[in-house]
Amino acid sequence: MKIDGSVAVVTGAGSGIGRSIAAALASAGASVVAGDIDPVSAAQTAAMIGGVAVVADAASAEGIATLLDTARRQFGAVDIYVANAGIVGQSGLGDDEAAWDQIIDINVRAHIRAAKAVVPEWLERGSGYFVAVASAAGMLTQIGAAPYSVTKHAAVGFAEWLAIAYGGQGIGVSCVCPMGVDTPLLRAMSDSPDTQTQVAGAAVTGAGAVISPDQVADLVVHAIIDGTFLVLPHPEVLTMYGQKATDYDRWIAGMRRYQRSLR
Repeated sequence: MKIDGSVAVVTGAGSGIGRSIAAALASAGASVVAGDIDPVSAAQTAAMIGGVAVVADAASAEGIATLLDTARRQFGAVDIYVANAGIVGQSGLGDDEAAWDQIIDINVRAHIRAAKAVVPEWLERGSGYFVAVASAAGMLTQIGAAPYSVTKHAAVGFAEWLAIAYGGQGIGVSCVCPMGVDTPLLRAMSDSPDTQTQVAGAAVTGAGAVISPDQVADLVVHAIIDGTFLVLPHPEVLTMYGQKATDYDRWIAGMRRYQRSLR
């Protein structure tokens, strides 16, 4: 995918990884729509990159339509869609059913609904690029937070399916799976008054280096250009994933020990 001259939509672009991806795409020559539910942060990102801010719920079909329609009106046909918006959700098993529904909507259905909105058009044109920002938790797990772990696994699974189903028809797919990134989301986990959420944050910060969102964004841009599916800002995740696949029981036992050490 050639980024220069393309049109991109980035969700959750008001801060963190989303803001950095929006900035990196703009620097590479894309016209960018910065979507976020927070009008102030969306406007700040748009002003910073020379893009257009859109206040929209990226989990809803209506919000996605607003993002896409704005991009088409302002810049033309959408070439790149970055499904970045996400939340941590509740800790533990997640006792609140409504909270489970919310995190599934934002972390998973947002990707599905966006793909349903853009893929038909991309198939007609024979080109398009979908970036799913997931997490290393989607390849490994997230200690202390079942809703986050489950939804990130689902996001990775959906991205895989997209790549298999449409990769031969001109549609590129990348799935981004970092560990610790210095974002408001990670800081909120570490600073949470909830003990299990603190443990979840400690599991991330203790597993490897906490990197900047700009480092992730740089890798995403290169992945789009090269057509790389799996984006691993922390390369050690691949080693861990291999250990998990080689001996699942041993890996689970090791994760239990890690969990005990955090508590």
